[in-house]
Amino acid sequence: MFKTLLKQVKQYKGAMILTPIWTTLEVIMGILIPYVTASLIDKGVMAGDMGNVFRYGAMMLGIACLSLLFGILAGRFAAYSSTGFAANLREAMYANIQRFSFSDIDKFSTAGLVTRMTTDVSSIQGATQMLLRVSFRAPLNMISALVMCLFINRQLSIIFLVAMVFLTMFLYFLISRVARLYKEIFTRYDRLNSVIQENVSAIRVVKAYVRESHEISKFDKAALSLFSLNMKAENLMALNHPVMNLTVNACIIAISWWGAHFIVDGSLTTGQLTSLFSYVTTILGALMMLSMIFVQLTQSAASAARIAEVIDEEPDMDDPEVAMTIVPDGSIDFDKVSFSYKAVGYDTSNLKKGDYVLEDIDIHIKDGETIGIIGGTGSGKSTLVSLICRLYDVSRGSVKVGGFDVRNYSMDALREQVAIVLQKNTLFSGSIYDNLRWGREDATDEECREACRQACADDFIEAFPDGYNTMIEQGGVNVSGGQRQRICIARALLKHPKILILDDSTSAVDTATDSRIRETFATRIPGVTKIIVSQRILSIKDADRIIVMEQGRINGFDTHENLLRDNEIYRDIHEMQTSGGEGDFDEAAKKEVTA
Repeated sequence: MFKTLLKQVKQYKGAMILTPIWTTLEVIMGILIPYVTASLIDKGVMAGDMGNVFRYGAMMLGIACLSLLFGILAGRFAAYSSTGFAANLREAMYANIQRFSFSDIDKFSTAGLVTRMTTDVSSIQGATQMLLRVSFRAPLNMISALVMCLFINRQLSIIFLVAMVFLTMFLYFLISRVARLYKEIFTRYDRLNSVIQENVSAIRVVKAYVRESHEISKFDKAALSLFSLNMKAENLMALNHPVMNLTVNACIIAISWWGAHFIVDGSLTTGQLTSLFSYVTTILGALMMLSMIFVQLTQSAASAARIAEVIDEEPDMDDPEVAMTIVPDGSIDFDKVSFSYKAVGYDTSNLKKGDYVLEDIDIHIKDGETIGIIGGTGSGKSTLVSLICRLYDVSRGSVKVGGFDVRNYSMDALREQVAIVLQKNTLFSGSIYDNLRWGREDATDEECREACRQACADDFIEAFPDGYNTMIEQGGVNVSGGQRQRICIARALLKHPKILILDDSTSAVDTATDSRIRETFATRIPGVTKIIVSQRILSIKDADRIIVMEQGRINGFDTHENLLRDNEIYRDIHEMQTSGGEGDFDEAAKKEVTA
């Protein structure tokens, strides 16, 4: 874990090394001041020698100025290095997250990743700054002050040693209990962020169903759970300062009592007793700072482990050592493919029959064909097409594009040639041009407009006052569902792919526009392999062949006419939809089962 984190220090290594050096010099200056103070009292004030008063006073002023300078430098370098270290951690996590497969994202959860990049990194940043400053300063202060105390009076120094042993035992008791609590606290932060994210992203649904009170109750429950655990930790931590103050006051009383006897005996001067009071405050203050360090490190250890998990995570999918970068054509072959979300890599030994989302898929699609896919909810349509561009890897069998297994390609090269418009159409903040150029960064304005014409999006875009410069709000909330779908289709077309997959991506457009899009595809991009997932037979009936899916298996794969003749499920859907009914695949499947 620590090795992983230390790799992210990088360009801030020099600042991290200089911070303890400046801190050490600051401590040395601070330790010298009480010693000089004792000389000022004994040789100046008590002796009535004003020359010594001015001499030692000037010396103290110089030492204090140097201590201030070193402290400023230490603080500046600590802040610079800890902030930079935190930035590197976020960059390292974000870069690795971009390599994650969908299953990796599912493993950590979106809310969990957000917590790690915000709350956890902030915790590490604070701990790093404290570690660089206080973890060097406190032990140095304590050791130096203890050495000075032993130099002044060994008998009185025993009081400090007893106090240190007592406080060390107390800190061990405190931290051993707090550590477990902080680990659980961050897990509950994940839950809280998950509730917030889900509510904000679905706020329209919440309001449409008047479920605000339910969402508030759910949030309150998550917040209260986090509050109660924080309170347990804080109640334990609240013991720290009272015990420290009690120990400091006990030491001062003990030194005052025994010190008075030593002064009477003549074995201790007034100035030395004064400096001992300063050193006892320094020693016990250092112990208090150490206790804060231990608490901070205990809290940050959980964060460090969570951050290291993300940075060290090896994605389930990666490019092969010698990756293909050219996709020959748009042909697609599913060779006895089975897939389960529960499988880890190719380990299917723990899977049961019901765990497979897809099973024994064996189909072959020619380059340039238009393929329709229809099936009921949960039949595996979206999972099937996601295997083509390798959003997931198969559990058994193989998927080939252009005659080669998709696992042989560089994922970037494969996805450049396999454009997929997913069910959930996402637009980003920025202009329509900005969103379109997600398809291809260097696309010209004319190429963007041509893609929109192919997707039948040009008419409504040009009707906007700002046209293609119209700003899209986050998530595309200022355009309709159908408009969002068409912009996303245009974005995919800009890639000039060999394979275009529309995963129920015209569900929000009217049938006339749907027909225009299909006609445009047939005339303007004839050489592209097109796969259209839909619940409407009208959207796929003109396809070269149609796949009928049922419970993760292929129920039929043929032309529209042949399926009407030979496939009962497809025929029932067609009859219900063309007769003006509300039938869909699920209804047809039920009909077949009851028959």
